[in-house]
Amino acid sequence: MAATIFCAVVLAALAAAAGGEAAVVEHTFVVHEMNQTHLCNTTKIYVVNGQLPGPTIDVTDGDTVVVHVVNRLPHGLTIHWHGVRQIRSCWSDGASFVTECPIPPGGEHMYRFNVSGQVGTLWWHAHVTCLRATVAAFIIRPKGGRYPFSTPTKDVPIIIGEWWELDLVELDKRMHDGNFADNPLSATINGKLGDLNNCSGKPEESFVLDVVRGETYLLRIVNTALFSEYYFKVAGHTFTVVGADGYYLTPYKTDMVTVAPGEAIDVLMAADAPPAHYHMIALANQPPEPDPQIPGFDSRGLVRYAGSSHNNNGLPVLTPLMPSQHNTMPSYYFHNNLTGLAHPDRHRVPMHVDERLYFTLGLGSICRNGTKTCQRRRSRETIVVATMNNVSFRHPTNTSLLDWYYDGRTSGLYTEDLPDHSPHPYNYTDRTLIPPGPLEEALEPTFKATKLRRFRYNTSVEIIFQSTALLQSDSNPMHLHGYDFFVLAMGIGNYNPKTDPEKFNYHNPQLRNTVQVPRTGWAAVRFVTDNPGMWYLHCHFEFHIIMGMATAFIVENGPTAETSLPPPPPEFKRCGSNGLTQP
Repeated sequence: MAATIFCAVVLAALAAAAGGEAAVVEHTFVVHEMNQTHLCNTTKIYVVNGQLPGPTIDVTDGDTVVVHVVNRLPHGLTIHWHGVRQIRSCWSDGASFVTECPIPPGGEHMYRFNVSGQVGTLWWHAHVTCLRATVAAFIIRPKGGRYPFSTPTKDVPIIIGEWWELDLVELDKRMHDGNFADNPLSATINGKLGDLNNCSGKPEESFVLDVVRGETYLLRIVNTALFSEYYFKVAGHTFTVVGADGYYLTPYKTDMVTVAPGEAIDVLMAADAPPAHYHMIALANQPPEPDPQIPGFDSRGLVRYAGSSHNNNGLPVLTPLMPSQHNTMPSYYFHNNLTGLAHPDRHRVPMHVDERLYFTLGLGSICRNGTKTCQRRRSRETIVVATMNNVSFRHPTNTSLLDWYYDGRTSGLYTEDLPDHSPHPYNYTDRTLIPPGPLEEALEPTFKATKLRRFRYNTSVEIIFQSTALLQSDSNPMHLHGYDFFVLAMGIGNYNPKTDPEKFNYHNPQLRNTVQVPRTGWAAVRFVTDNPGMWYLHCHFEFHIIMGMATAFIVENGPTAETSLPPPPPEFKRCGSNGLTQP
């Protein structure tokens, strides 16, 4: 493959850059298969331009991004620009079967969009099946390079992921068939498994961050994993959290970062320890039993000071003390302690609410044959599904929701009646309070359907996300495409509409595209529907997406051309009859 294909071409004139003018940043992404060997096994993986992680997109607030995607896989795919607002450019969101059909094998597609009003770390990933493991950082720098904190010496993406021995396409097929027995073998940091893993006694390669004492580093930590939230620490060092999901936060000091799938956390790390070697650890957490358990796994990297000896002067490398993988409360405290950085130009929290939604997030079971006549106690006749208000989302497979909506077709593919509250009054965060009788009766009526919600332009929406303890008690990282929302509050237990609104932070809440709804807890978010189009809402645990914890929001056009979704751009390819984009 020619070297030019592997390079990102950046079209930004030096004069324009010096003057702070917006640039056009252009990349070519060639998506293909390659083999990689870890833990004594060779596995087929899916990469962009031969890299894992893929190429970083590095732009400045106000720039236009153009990405040419060449699909050399034997199946279709799309690329999603996770966290980019896509103002009036829903056509470029890259959500498979929501905003577009997949790019066919051998096909090409061009994404073009503007980034404006966001600064910090986002990321991009494939949005078809488990190929989300094809990822990299998307960095948006402030105009003029001015940060609200001291400019770091260097910034370093820290991409936390997972290593799967199983082909990810096969993994997706198994999960769609209700088989969730497969697990990753290791965590990864920037594609490296770390020396806690070995093949026949030979340690795996670790990610190494070389630092100079007295300098400060901006770590851009992104959790791209399919299955787990992670705790991240560096021995002998502390962090100052300064941003998340493309927005600044009030500086918050901590010795551990918690990052859920879909989240991007920016932290400053001062290299102020005695020159030596220090381990960094990314540890996956999970709920305790009786929840289904997966093998514990982590990845270990290294912070290496300039001037330290190759063997660390013969001394042991300091390793951080990590919490128990079954203790999820550090995640709750970390996320609950973050606040937005007050700024005169910052959007204000809408104080009135036009529509209130209460979404319970849980699991249920349905008959494999699509009826209600199976024996639910016979596992071979049922399949476990994930739900929002007991509805498991049925993803389209031969056209996109945006295509259907934009063409004015009003029936046949979806309905617009996703319930705005749970059908059950029970306390589902405490298993002891579930009504007596078979669990499958308590889960009724769970069903699979393509149910959406429609909003008028400029509607103020409040959503209470409620995690439950039905069949499992996982947290739920909920991600909304095309929008950022204010995280007003979160809590443990059932949301109380009479007392919990007193906890809402209207002064300086976080502005996020992904909210980590606590295990057996709730989170309250609020936003205004100022971006017309079709926008996907889903949990960012891959198994929850496949199981149906998702929906889409239709946002109608506003009263003017500037508040309306424009026609698809010339480069956009509509869906063909085979469920792929047309040539």
